[in-house]
Amino acid sequence: MPLDDLEERRPARRTKGAGRGSDAAKPTLRTIADLTGLAVTTVSRALADAPQIALETRQRVAQVAAEIGYLPDRAAQRLRTGRTNVISLILDPHEEILGYATSMIKGVTSALRGTPYHLVISPHFSDSPQIEPVSHIIRNRLADGIIFTRTEPMDERVKLLMQNDFPFICHGRTELATPHPFVDYDNYDFAYRAAKKLIASGCAKLTIVLPPETFTFAHHMRHGFMAAVREEGIGYEIATGITLDSKSDDIRHYFDKRLSQPSPPDGFVCGGEVVAMAIMAACHDHGLLPGREVDFVAKQTSGLFDQIRPRVETIYEDLTEAGFLMGEMLLRRIAGPLPVGELQHLQRLADE
Repeated sequence: MPLDDLEERRPARRTKGAGRGSDAAKPTLRTIADLTGLAVTTVSRALADAPQIALETRQRVAQVAAEIGYLPDRAAQRLRTGRTNVISLILDPHEEILGYATSMIKGVTSALRGTPYHLVISPHFSDSPQIEPVSHIIRNRLADGIIFTRTEPMDERVKLLMQNDFPFICHGRTELATPHPFVDYDNYDFAYRAAKKLIASGCAKLTIVLPPETFTFAHHMRHGFMAAVREEGIGYEIATGITLDSKSDDIRHYFDKRLSQPSPPDGFVCGGEVVAMAIMAACHDHGLLPGREVDFVAKQTSGLFDQIRPRVETIYEDLTEAGFLMGEMLLRRIAGPLPVGELQHLQRLADE
């Protein structure tokens, strides 16, 4: 027999001022109990979606709560359960990947939908240590789990979180000896396949703009690119003095100068849409036509290049899927310890 059938019942009555648009005090569990005729303990369990409470009762309580604008007291919940019901997503503002933040947020919120968890965005800026926002969250217990991006080979954030047994998922891998939770994109394979495509199109000399060397995916991209050019024995160069984090004008100016010098590259591996557009602008200013004198392969994370003519060869990275996977895996980790292997996912490129 469902628990609510055993709980104390009282005649339902409408309390003074209850309902939308009233000037009454903030609705409480007692307000819902008075409106439904259920005991406060039953209301509390129903809102927590306890399986011992009949589904019909849970739905009725949820409907009344929504109608009167009931919101749980987060401070009281934290004192009672030790949980904040908050997931913190630490994001670095950067422009090299279009739609990075919005796609990531969309994916994470999709994973949290229908759960008691709320997503809080915690910004991190490049002029401050990466570990600061993580330390702040752990020290003040501001979240039940953390998601962060732009990992480094010996990432101090991963070390700190693991030492404190604090649930987390990062977007990207490290080179630490101890396995840790992550979702990552196969940037080695991206750079390898992009270089191979350019070679197959007839390019004689390739170049690539890499992420800053401090990030792990910079090494993955470099190794994939070098594997392809060495296999084919083709000319190559790696852009120096600029990275994927450079301003688009700086990237355009770099290639404007490089294309004026002897033996310029004619094939470009672009790790983001912004860098691709900057290089395309430089080539256009030199009268070089895509598909004829020069070729590009770009990593695509938005729908922008679907509208570009002439068409540019692209390889897709699904950031929304990455966000969803991180959110879903983090919820499972918060629920209890899991083997690390169940909290790791590498997004593979689609077979051609």
